[in-house]
Amino acid sequence: MISKLQNLEKLINSELSIKVLNSVISNEELLIEIKDNDLVEVIQFLKSNENCKFKQLIDIAGVDYPENEKRFELIYLFLSHENNTRIKLLTKFEIDQTINSITKIFPSANWMEREVFDMYGIKFKNHPDLRRILTDYGFKGHPLRKDFPLTGFNEVRYSEKDKKVIYEPVKLEQNYRNFDFESPWEGTNYIKEIKNSDKNDKKN
Repeated sequence: MISKLQNLEKLINSELSIKVLNSVISNEELLIEIKDNDLVEVIQFLKSNENCKFKQLIDIAGVDYPENEKRFELIYLFLSHENNTRIKLLTKFEIDQTINSITKIFPSANWMEREVFDMYGIKFKNHPDLRRILTDYGFKGHPLRKDFPLTGFNEVRYSEKDKKVIYEPVKLEQNYRNFDFESPWEGTNYIKEIKNSDKNDKKN
């Protein structure tokens, strides 16, 4: 398997030399890093080349690194059934960049790109129907961004008064408290006695 991936790595680096920023083999998978504007061309090559034949898109995963200049990463996972090999394609980009959609190459990317848009706010150029898919249409923010608050911005509840589902700003039912861990409660003494006796037996 490793030799097969090494040959594949050499082929891709040879054919796409100026487009490949980095390549590494790990856990029996080949990872290729490219620029975002080369995405469509590289994926088309991986799908159509006779020695690659990565004809199934497994997933598109987003990652958020707020401290980096290129804050977002997209990782595309492909599978070649004919060659029994997997490959991961990585691209990094800034928060305000728009990424090319690959729905014309892999129609299954439609919902995957919508999920990335919903969770991270990453926009895809030439996507046929880019709208939220996991959250509600009135949802505020993008839940998988690192700056998204754990409580969210809005909460949904059914209003008996209005007889419908309504949105409201999140209200914490209980204020944060400072707990006093030096409690006067001592616990059951016999447990302490057993532990102390065990320690003494071990010493003896």
